[in-house]
Order: sequence, then structure tokens, then C-alpha cells
Amino acid sequence: MIKESIIVDLQRIVGKENVFTSPECLKTYSYDGTTTWTHKPDVVIFPLNTKALSQVMKLSNREKIAVTPRGGGTNVSGGSIPISGGIVLCLSKMDRITKIDKENMMATVEAGVVLQDLVLELAKEGLFFPPDPQSYYGATIGGIIAENAGGPSCLKYGVTKQYVLGMEVILPTGEIINLGGRTLNNVIGYDLLHIIISSEGTLGVVTRADLRLMLLPPARKTVMAVYGDAVIAGENVSRVLEAGVIPTKIEYIDNWVINKIEETMPFGLPRDADAVLLFEADGASEAVERETEIIVEVARKHGAKEVRIAESINEANQFWMARRVGASAIYRDTKTVLVEDVTVPRGNLPVLIKRCKELAKKYNLEIVALGHAGDGNLHPAILTDITDVNHYQKATEAMDEIFQAAVEFGGVISGEHGIGLEKQKFLMKTIDPTVLTIMKKIKTLLDPNNIMNPEKIWSESDKPPLNLRFD
Repeated sequence: MIKESIIVDLQRIVGKENVFTSPECLKTYSYDGTTTWTHKPDVVIFPLNTKALSQVMKLSNREKIAVTPRGGGTNVSGGSIPISGGIVLCLSKMDRITKIDKENMMATVEAGVVLQDLVLELAKEGLFFPPDPQSYYGATIGGIIAENAGGPSCLKYGVTKQYVLGMEVILPTGEIINLGGRTLNNVIGYDLLHIIISSEGTLGVVTRADLRLMLLPPARKTVMAVYGDAVIAGENVSRVLEAGVIPTKIEYIDNWVINKIEETMPFGLPRDADAVLLFEADGASEAVERETEIIVEVARKHGAKEVRIAESINEANQFWMARRVGASAIYRDTKTVLVEDVTVPRGNLPVLIKRCKELAKKYNLEIVALGHAGDGNLHPAILTDITDVNHYQKATEAMDEIFQAAVEFGGVISGEHGIGLEKQKFLMKTIDPTVLTIMKKIKTLLDPNNIMNPEKIWSESDKPPLNLRFD
């Protein structure tokens, strides 16, 4: 419990109106996009500028108070759960788009900017920021950087780390540092910029970022390929790429998710399909037409029972909106969902899909999936109920086997969601012990009092924290 005098100090630093301790507010900031974790902070604060935030960090470091940075809370790894109590540092009021520089194709933004808001502003200038996580309606730039977010477009354009040129960071000790810069090439000293990216808020607080932008492509085409066998759909991903086409997106949706989407909001997806792949090609009109022809030809040749080319922008948007609502459709009628983001080399995506189907039968569970198939990034989701001890135990055992399968097939346990609280025990099994030791030494160097999002990525004890969510 934080002393009342500390609350008074925080009110002085950020303003009384930006400090909250009511039970309702603490409850609101006790959970994130997962359905299995919750823990109340002692106080929630909303800093308005870098100077105030630095003072908060100095105070927290001196008093050894845990600080959990937070943006939109859309992450699904437990990364923004204040598992050690203390302060939730919500950056949502630091939400200015400071500059859009079309000449240099860059933007300078504060950490609390919602990605959708940035996308809309950039579109006015004929620009776009390629990383597009499915939660972009609520995800903030600071969180996207902390998790190194991806999304459907990362097949062609890459993930967040390819688009962060520089940033301002507040260290756990309160120092304000600037990393990187505003140039495309920068090889001055160690690449500390990319140590902060994907550090899940454990090394510092990103307050401002300089982002690299791209010109909006003049043409786009969307193709939906329908399959009677999900494994064949997985095989088609490599087939298309082997044909010399690199689509902007290749997205996978299985039968269960298709039907839930159609029940929630009909988009015209084929409810009898075992799986569909959604492709998008973008670029110059002539190139897009040719790439679309190749995608259609390959899909038909290699097992698609139907191939549809979106006839209009509206129809294409319908397909992609269906994909975006897929995750929420999974959560709609299920008390607890274990959803992960295992990633394998693309050629092994079919065997991963097959293994998930086998595990569903073995454990008598509903295991459903969608994912960024072009990257080999699958999001298997196990539908369960944490209050049903036996069922939940089976679900966790099945997910253990999915992680094991991903590693067995040459992959990793997280492609874009991070480790957070969800995957700590798997990290220990899959990472080189020396590498983990180096990570811990970096953490100790930057955060000597271990106040910055503690108990994340790896547990400080032998066991991961057990504050599971039952409400």
C-alpha cells in the first residue's frame, strides 16, 4: 500500500485531477486484453508531459514503488497488469501528433497517440505507418513500440522496429534520454534504441517517437480463397510466395471463427469453408493486377475450392473488417480464452495447424485459430472456463503442447504479443540461459531497484505469479 504522503506528492507533480485512487478506477486498470489475469494497482496517474513523468519516476525509484506503464491496455500477454501493485502510469493523455513531415516521410508523435488516429491523419497527406496490429482502434504508439507489434501488413512491410527511427525514453531512475534520431541510417555506438523496442515496458517509458512512414500505394486488390481443408490452406501460403509474389497480407481464418463472425455481423464469408485465406496485393496498378492473377492461379491450382476477387473497395473492406472482428468474435460467448501467437517458419504452418486440430481431439477442446499466415504467425485460441478446474487444466495442458509444437517445428513462442505474464514458464524452456542472464543484467543496470513493470517476461521467483482472473 502506498503511503498517503506519496499520493500527495503525485498530486503535486501531475495535478490532483490526474491522480485516481477510487475502487472503480483501480478495478478498471487491473486488467488488460487477457481473460486470465487481474491485479489492482494502488494508484493510477495520467502525466501530461515528460518533465512530470520524469519526476514521477524519480519519486518511485527513491521510494521503491512498482510502476506499470500503460497505453490502451489492448495487449494480450498480461504485460500491463500491475501484478506488484504500485502505480499504473497511463500515458493516454500524452496524445499529440507533434509533426507530420511529408518531405522526409516521418512523423513525431507522443506515446499516447492511438494508432487509428495517426492512420487517419497520415492518410490526409497520402502517407501511412505500416504496422497494423488488429487492436489498432485502441492501441497506442507507446504500447506498439513496447511490444514490437506486427499485424497483417508486416508480411511485406515489416514490424514496428523497422519504423522507429528515434525516441525519447524516461529511465526507471528518472533520467530523460534520446535514442536513435531522425535519419534512416544511424550507427553511432550500441543500438540501444532496439533494446527498448519489445522490452515490454520493463526498461523505461517511451514518451515520444520519430516514426518512418510510407507513401500510400495507388492500387490494392483483395482475394479470398476458400478451402475445404485448413491444412491445404496453410500449404498455399508458401505456394504463393514460391510463385514470386509477396502480397501485403495473407491472413488465415478457420471455420469456427468464420461462423462466429457471421453470427455476430454477417460479412458474406463462406460458412462451410474449413478455412479461408485473405490476400491483399498493393502497389502500382499494373503490378497489382499481375500479382492478383498469380494469387488466383496458384490458389486454384493447389486446392482452393473457390476464389473470389473483391469487386469493389467496399467489398474488400468488408473482407478485412471481418478479419479484424475475428478476435472479438472468439471472446464473445466464452468466459475464458487462452489465445497465443506462436510463430513457425512458413513452410511449417500446415503441420502446426494439423497439430492444433489433433490436440483439440486429444483433449476434447474447442481450439480455434486465425493468424498472420504470411509470417507463419498463428493465433490458436482455446475456449475454456477458468472456474471449471478440470476443463481449464486440460486447456492449459493443450496450450503447453502447442508451444512445444511451435518450438519443435523451428519456431518461437511469441511473434508479436510478447511474454508478459502469460508465457514466462515457456521462456525459461526455450531461451539460451546465457542470453537470459544477459537480459537480466541489462535490466539490473537500467533499473537497479526493479521498479519498472516488475515480474514481467521472467518471474522474480521460481514460479510465475498466480494472480489469475476469476471474475
